[in-house]
Amino acid sequence: MKNKIKTHSGAKKRFRFTANGKVKYQTTNRRHRLAQKATNRKRNNRSNSYANDADMKEIRALMPYAK
Repeated sequence: MKNKIKTHSGAKKRFRFTANGKVKYQTTNRRHRLAQKATNRKRNNRSNSYANDADMKEIRALMPYAK
């Protein structure tokens, strides 16, 4: 009997898989103390980011049942 692997609870809150298999996540530095951050910096952080190939293997290990 094979044991199931638990999904990392921190990873499932932070990462989503796209239909093409990429990993999407929200950019950092958007939670608090926004008044002192530059407008350009805040505008650039609005969009989501995609994980690079070097990190994909580790994220997939943390989320084994993600599509």
